[in-house]
Amino acid sequence: MLLCAAGLSAQGNIPLLDKAAGHRVVFDYRYLLSEAGKPFKEVTSGKVTVEDNAFRISGLGLEIVSDGKTRWSRDPESCEVLIENVEKDNIFTNPAILMSSYREHLDQIKVKSSGPDSLDAVVVFDERMSGEFILKNVKFLPKGDKKDFTLDVKSLGSSYVVTDLR
Repeated sequence: MLLCAAGLSAQGNIPLLDKAAGHRVVFDYRYLLSEAGKPFKEVTSGKVTVEDNAFRISGLGLEIVSDGKTRWSRDPESCEVLIENVEKDNIFTNPAILMSSYREHLDQIKVKSSGPDSLDAVVVFDERMSGEFILKNVKFLPKGDKKDFTLDVKSLGSSYVVTDLR
């Protein structure tokens, strides 16, 4: 069943997400997508590290790294890297937005369940698309080195094809 954005009223605070400020947040995720009233189906699962507006995601055999300005998408199996500027991200493409700016999107979020280290929430992207984000094993760590959110493509070796769209 597709949830209507109008039916998702602001719910106030989401305590787990409120703790993200000032931390590096690491968690396992499962992401399910629904289109035009079809049942949720699993799209991917993996691990995320978020700090401020930067993130690192692994899942579906890919690694996506962003420092908030540049995004590197690496496919180790095909030895390819795509580099692009981050122009306009949303909750769907950038988990840092969910962690740091969720209050700006409360009208799109419905919390199904929440605990001290987990969250299950549905986010409505538009009238046709919604996604369920299931976060588990959430850990709040001290902030770390910002280099963790960049990818040194020179260190990957000559077998990698690098496409730089910046």
